[in-house]
Order: sequence, then structure tokens, then C-alpha cells
Amino acid sequence: MSTQHYVRWIAAALAACVLPVPWQATAQVAYPAKPIKIIAPVQPGGGVDLVARSVGERITAALGQPVVVENQSGGGGIVGSQATARAAPDGYTLMVGYVGTHGTNPAVRKLPYDAVKDFTPIAMVGGTPNVLVVPPSLPVKSLAEFIAYAKANPGKLSYGSSGNGTLTHLAMEQLKVASDLDLQHVAYRGIGPAITDILGGQTQALFPGLAAALPHIKAGKMRPLAVTGTKRHPLLPDTPTFEELGYKGFDGVQWYGIVGPANLPPAIVATLNTAINAALADPAFRERLSSEALEPMPMTPAQFGQYMRDDIAKWSKVAKERNIVLTD
Repeated sequence: MSTQHYVRWIAAALAACVLPVPWQATAQVAYPAKPIKIIAPVQPGGGVDLVARSVGERITAALGQPVVVENQSGGGGIVGSQATARAAPDGYTLMVGYVGTHGTNPAVRKLPYDAVKDFTPIAMVGGTPNVLVVPPSLPVKSLAEFIAYAKANPGKLSYGSSGNGTLTHLAMEQLKVASDLDLQHVAYRGIGPAITDILGGQTQALFPGLAAALPHIKAGKMRPLAVTGTKRHPLLPDTPTFEELGYKGFDGVQWYGIVGPANLPPAIVATLNTAINAALADPAFRERLSSEALEPMPMTPAQFGQYMRDDIAKWSKVAKERNIVLTD
């Protein structure tokens, strides 16, 4: 054998013995190959936590890997959101994105991440409307009567919120703009204290999510005047929407979905979206969501991404009109 042929024979033999490099082996492993983490960017309890755990159980059942829920509260969802944005885009760190993290926060705060560019929309889960409520002691029984009463008493009525820049704050500011109302804002640290004070008569209006308000409405301690969204809620069939009362653009809801870091592989996004949308079609899962007055809102990843962008734009407009900018 000539020297040239011998060299070629050795090269071919070596090439046949080369082992696949690690990334080639990893690429051949089906997703998911290990447990998945879902970050709930709030303290345990409430809608965000419910969605994280309910969706996690369904992902486990559909894909065969455990899902661990990790609560990372702080900064109104900023701490958990930042951790998610910085995670590896491999499908093993997800988060419950909701109206606070991907709606109102970007509208009123300068964030350490981009709420659109630094995340991958995976699946919308569902939403519950906000409902304008007043105490029974206030002499109004409709939205029109409330507006008339507020205008007859400029600056004398106060409304509570779960905090500056939250949906409960911005939704009422939206109404103030639309109706030219002079109402005083009282910001609380969470919806619980705000509910306590309206029940006690310290404030005269509140714009909470339906899940938080419903027990008090049923008990006759709050009077609902109107709900956001595009249709009446089945749990409040006698309460009109703002839209049917002539107020356009009051379609904001307390929504919840699943997001991941930017640049998640499309195949992983499709796998998760399919599993979550299948859960949303299951009656037992829908019944569990109804415990938080949540209605399923199945979407494609693209539709969910557009929904988030539209929500940020909506609340950014309200914040700009009312000069609401938070620096904390």
C-alpha cells in the first residue's frame, strides 16, 4: 500500500470511531427529559399560584415528567420575572405570566428586562373580569347612578386599590378618564386590606378581580355595578359589561398564562401549548379554574404574544394619560 493510500485509510478509520459530541446526543433526547420548574412570581395562594399548580399537574400527566412550582415573590412579580428572563431557554424553566407581569408593570415601571423581547409566550390559560363594586350604603344601584353621584360630590368619594400601578388602580383611572370623575385614590398593599376598608365604609368604590369580590357580592356586602370584558360573566349574569353600557375599551381582565425565557425552541413551545390547550378542553380542569372565577382562554403562542403586547399598550396609554410612573 502506498503511503498516500495508507494515510487515507487511517483517516477513514478514525472518522468511523468518532463519538457524537454532547450537543448531538442532547438534540436526540425527547423533551422533557427531566423535571420542569414553573415559577409563580407571587407568594403562595391566589390565582397565580392556582394556575401554576393546576397547569403543572396537567403537564406532568401529559408529558410524563414532574413539574415543581417555585414561588419567587417580590417587586410585584419583578423578582420572578427577572429570574425567568435569565434562565436557559431549554424548556425547563417556565413562569406564570399574568396581567401584572406582562400588562401593568411594563406600563408604569422601568423594568430590569423587556416584558416582550425577553420572554417566549407559550399558552394563555384564562382570565377573570374586574368588577366595579360599591358598598350597599352608597345610594347607587347602577353605573349611571354612581357616575352621577360622584359628579355631584366631586373629590368627596375615595376608591381603594391593591397598590399603585396595579390593575385595580389603572382600571379605575381608566373610568375616571372616560367619565371625567374626581375620585380620591387610596393605595393598599394588596387587595385584602382594600376589601376590608370598603366593607367597613372607609372607601366608596373598588375595582377588584371577580374572584376576590364574589364571596362579598354573594353575601350582599358589595354591590356590583359593571364588569370588564366583552361579555357578561356567568357568575354575575345580571351585571352588565361596561361595553354594553356604552364604555368602549373596558375589556381588560385579570389574565394568567405560561411563558418562558426568550428563544425557546418552537418544538418545545408547541409541545407545551398542545398539552395546556388539551387541559383547557377538559371539564374537570375547567371546573378547577372556576374556583377562581377563571374562564379558559385557549390561544396559540402567536395569539398569546399579541394579547400581551396589546395589554401593555392599553395600560401604557392609561398610565400616560394619568401621569402614573412608579420609581420603586
